[in-house]
Amino acid sequence: MTADIILHSNAVFTGLADLPSPGYVAVAGNRILAVDSGGGLEWSGPTTRVYELGDRLICPGFSDVHCFFTGYLLAQIQADLSAARTAAEVIAAAESNPSAHTDGGAILACGVRSDIQAPDESALDSASGDVPAILFVQGGETCWMNAAARRTFGFTPETCWSESYWRLLRYLLNDRKRSVPAFKKYLAMLNSRGVTSVKEMGFDDFYGFTDVLAELEHKGEFTMRVHFMSQPVGAPMNLPYGRAMRDRFQGEFVRFSGYNQMTDGSISQLEGDMKEPYCCTDTCCAKKIDWDGLRADALAADAEGFRFSLHAQGDAAIGKVLDIYEKCLRDTDGKVLNRHAITDLECSDPADLERMGRLGVIAEIYPQIMSIADRAGKLAMIEEKIGLDRGRNYWNRRKMAESGVVLSCATDLPLLVDDIPESVYHSVGALFPEGGEPFNKQNTLTVGQLLSAWTRGGQYNLGRESELGTLEAGKLADIAVLDTNLFAISPEDARDSRVCLTLVDGRVVWEAL
Repeated sequence: MTADIILHSNAVFTGLADLPSPGYVAVAGNRILAVDSGGGLEWSGPTTRVYELGDRLICPGFSDVHCFFTGYLLAQIQADLSAARTAAEVIAAAESNPSAHTDGGAILACGVRSDIQAPDESALDSASGDVPAILFVQGGETCWMNAAARRTFGFTPETCWSESYWRLLRYLLNDRKRSVPAFKKYLAMLNSRGVTSVKEMGFDDFYGFTDVLAELEHKGEFTMRVHFMSQPVGAPMNLPYGRAMRDRFQGEFVRFSGYNQMTDGSISQLEGDMKEPYCCTDTCCAKKIDWDGLRADALAADAEGFRFSLHAQGDAAIGKVLDIYEKCLRDTDGKVLNRHAITDLECSDPADLERMGRLGVIAEIYPQIMSIADRAGKLAMIEEKIGLDRGRNYWNRRKMAESGVVLSCATDLPLLVDDIPESVYHSVGALFPEGGEPFNKQNTLTVGQLLSAWTRGGQYNLGRESELGTLEAGKLADIAVLDTNLFAISPEDARDSRVCLTLVDGRVVWEAL
């Protein structure tokens, strides 16, 4: 047999060893034919494409295990009002801009300057009448709305976050002229960053977008593998829907992956559930959390063979999630059967990380999270809210790895957008964007551990580790190539690196060599 593609490099990271080594990866059809030292020319034929990659780093394809196409879709609103300088100019620009008017009869625009005082709702009502109008302020945490938008979409400028504007997301997903091209653009964008698999959060029943997934898979138009979850926001958890999706999607590119729910919130807003009270107040959590409901949902899903992921940031929330998972079905070694996960894990108790390892609960970490903060601001927040002593437990990925926890990587996209070299800068280098002194260097991962989390750990999370996640003969050929050997440079220099080649199912879906 001859190869269709041979990738030859001085740095092949298979995911089976801690470090890369010189060699090649030969691909035939949609599978890896061989991985070995040497040049691989014994697999070459007259039509074989040989990529001589020099010191570029060959890796298994990367997996993002917590992202939201719906958030990306909302960010694709084309009408930008940032040029307007007054409230009157903003309203006039929204009314006159054709791209702000959707086919469904709403007005959607973005980019409103945050220094402009929001007008009375009556001003928007006068301009738009019964047409729902939502104008998002820069930063995305609030918006201007008229009364028709409040009635139609059921949220307010004070509750402008994804779990509240789910009706708006349903509206956007069902605008197929916008949502389908945006989804294809989303796939291509992630391919350009070496991402070959995602775990996608779909609110409730994904509002019919599963029909689009089925159609694209039927047409062979996927360039990435999508494992979608149901996150109940507008309705209770729907187990019959999960059963139907599990039966419907069993192909190579689309599968149903269980359920996701939120628990606590951000420590910076006193909504992280902490074991000890905050330093600045006598509360352990300012957010009301329905732990009984979360427990009931997780156990019901588990009994049906569904996996569950719970988003937890504070040490108490992480501990309570593990209490729930301890009641789930387990194997003879005491590990959960259904590969449950905890997402985020901002500030954790080391003892709970050991318990997490014993239970076999997967960690979904955000290795780029430091990119949206600065050292002075973050340390000031930690000192004010929980104290620097507890702050030593921030982003403790090394303890997770040492405790036998399977690590996988996520972005919460569009909060962050996948950038594997940037994740090395932050999670190996422990550096904030401006550089300087590392933060909690004792909690960091090695380059090999981090790349394993992006690849092998991600596919374990998705239940695909037998066919993906490492470079081995017989596995599916999902491969990413970086233009720099990240093992040969300092983390400080990693951010200059880029993905230059991505293969999915043996096909080149991104090339920038």
